[in-house]
Amino acid sequence: MKTRPAGIGNVNADWMGSLPPRLSGMPLKHLAVPGSHDSFTYWVDVHAPVGPDQKVYVKYLATMFSVLAKKVMVKWSMTQNLTFKEQLDAGIRYFDLRVSSKPGEPGHDIYFIHGLFGHKVRDGLIEINSFLCKHRKEVIFLDFNHYYAMGLDHHEYLIRTLQEVFGSKLCKNCEVELITLDYLWERNYQVIVFYHHPSAQGVPVVWPGNKIPAPWANTTEPNKLIQFLESTLKQRAQQGSFHVSQAILTPRVNTVARGLVWGLRNYLVESRNLPAIMSWVEAQKPGTGGVNIITSDFVELTDFANIVIKLNSLLLSEHKPKPR
Repeated sequence: MKTRPAGIGNVNADWMGSLPPRLSGMPLKHLAVPGSHDSFTYWVDVHAPVGPDQKVYVKYLATMFSVLAKKVMVKWSMTQNLTFKEQLDAGIRYFDLRVSSKPGEPGHDIYFIHGLFGHKVRDGLIEINSFLCKHRKEVIFLDFNHYYAMGLDHHEYLIRTLQEVFGSKLCKNCEVELITLDYLWERNYQVIVFYHHPSAQGVPVVWPGNKIPAPWANTTEPNKLIQFLESTLKQRAQQGSFHVSQAILTPRVNTVARGLVWGLRNYLVESRNLPAIMSWVEAQKPGTGGVNIITSDFVELTDFANIVIKLNSLLLSEHKPKPR
């Protein structure tokens, strides 16, 4: 069963287009933008082989105890419940993408992956493009940062697919400081693609991964995560890049073993993570040295997108002219 608390629906479908001119003229690296972690894992294929992103012992278990092992994997592989369109309608504008070919499958099809295979990437991109065609002032970040079982021909296929689906909506790589919503709207750009692989070098509409660092805490402890988020914000580069704060806890093997029947959502996210993490998010401020993109698991469990979007109002209050 999917939960739908307040704030889920299309209430934020046009939030970027609704920002006041003082914010739309500000560098996008200074605005607060909600994002999702492992964005497109709301459906995984339990009938397909275990993904090549998994360690050898996981593949072995899946082979030995196929049905049972995959049922456990589903609970720990799915980090979102909302579909592409539902996330976009809710206001999510940054997407964290891990992709893979299916070894042994003919052709060059690429799939979203997190332990188990998800949808074909092309189908997901078409759904995103459909949303963008209806919401002309909304801009999204697509961050392709993990690749599995992909040769040069697979990368060429994926980059070509991005160009075919989005066409002139793709923003050309340039100085991050130039990128404001006004700049993007003027040129009808709606998609900024980051590609963490050398095969994209020289493609004008693909940005290098170093322009969007996303430091990862790799911890199961909320307190350690918050300390990490604080310290990486202080080290945030002043020039030349966007910044992702990954407000997520990461399960380890013994975490999965202890929480076997619970799964990621119940064991790590709902019971331990949300209250502390959301308190941290609510206390943040965008702008110079502040937060930019914030990502979360299961973005629908709280008013996550709304909370992040509302942080932008702090930029308005600080720029108000002082009364004489």
